[in-house]
Amino acid sequence: MVAGMSGTGGPGDPGDISAALSGLAGPGGMAGLLAQAQKMQQDLADAQERLAETMVEGSSGGGLVRATLSGTGTLVALRISPEAVDPSDVETLEDLVLAAVHDAAAKAADLQESTMSPLAQGLGGAGGLGLPGF
Repeated sequence: MVAGMSGTGGPGDPGDISAALSGLAGPGGMAGLLAQAQKMQQDLADAQERLAETMVEGSSGGGLVRATLSGTGTLVALRISPEAVDPSDVETLEDLVLAAVHDAAAKAADLQESTMSPLAQGLGGAGGLGLPGF
């Protein structure tokens, strides 16, 4: 017999189990948990869509090279000013391109953090489920 349960505890004896299970149907029970999970899933999908639609720009060389990334980190545009192009010094241009992309990537990462961290807090912090014992 399980502690705290009445009845014989044998097969087919509902004892207090039915009373305990009926609590799962309330707002704090299984139905509420499922509704909360569905809302969090929708919030996550909405945040991911906002990230994909939001653009961030990084630059280097005083704006000679500009890289545009989506909030999800996809490179969507790279602009190079004609003044940055020196056929005898391709290495500098390569460095400027890398610096601009890294600048934009850092901004995209900041945007991801600010967009997603409120959702993670809803899960109980750093990866938790917001449930006792998890």
